[in-house]
Amino acid sequence: MLASLFFSGFALSLSLCLDLGTVNVAIVREGIARGFWPSFLIGVGSSFGDLTYAVLATTGVALLLGYPAVRWSLWIGGTAVLLYFAATMVRAAVRPKPIDAAEPDGAPRRSLRRSFFWGWGLAVASPTSILWFATVGGSVVAKSPVRGATALTVFLAGFFCAGILWSLGMALLSSASGRRLGPAFVRTISAMSALLFLYFAVTVFLDGYTSLLAPASLEK
Repeated sequence: MLASLFFSGFALSLSLCLDLGTVNVAIVREGIARGFWPSFLIGVGSSFGDLTYAVLATTGVALLLGYPAVRWSLWIGGTAVLLYFAATMVRAAVRPKPIDAAEPDGAPRRSLRRSFFWGWGLAVASPTSILWFATVGGSVVAKSPVRGATALTVFLAGFFCAGILWSLGMALLSSASGRRLGPAFVRTISAMSALLFLYFAVTVFLDGYTSLLAPASLEK
């Protein structure tokens, strides 16, 4: 049970990491321009930023799982959001956007500490992040049979580990490449992300159907 919950957190975080958003672009640009450590610390900072939202979202949602209306909202909303992100990643795989590694003119050199906090700030800057974690992260927690502090700790540990490992890999890749990453790379990670989002959409939907609709149909 706990191993499955750790994997769920790990895979959910990985699906986020595979999205070529501002954080990944910053990691790649920093790796190409300034090397491994500044790039890796941006990723570490963003992992802590994502963890901040994940703790707030999953803790708050877990406290409300006893209410049927909350479970219905997580089931429908979580499935819809996951399908939306899967479709977004499919579009990104079909029409990939190149990662521009060029450094803006006059950009200041950051210390390692500033690189960390820059990554953290990028992760928490989006106003929609808390809503995303509340629907998707909450839905994954809601479908697990494990409850309480242990379940949340294991889920969040898997979530955080995936972010750190992804940051490590991206920093190594970008610092070693020394050039712009091509469309094939974008297509590959977009397709992988789409598959992960689709996997979670199916599992969340099936669990919601089993726990919410199936018992009601048997009572009739």
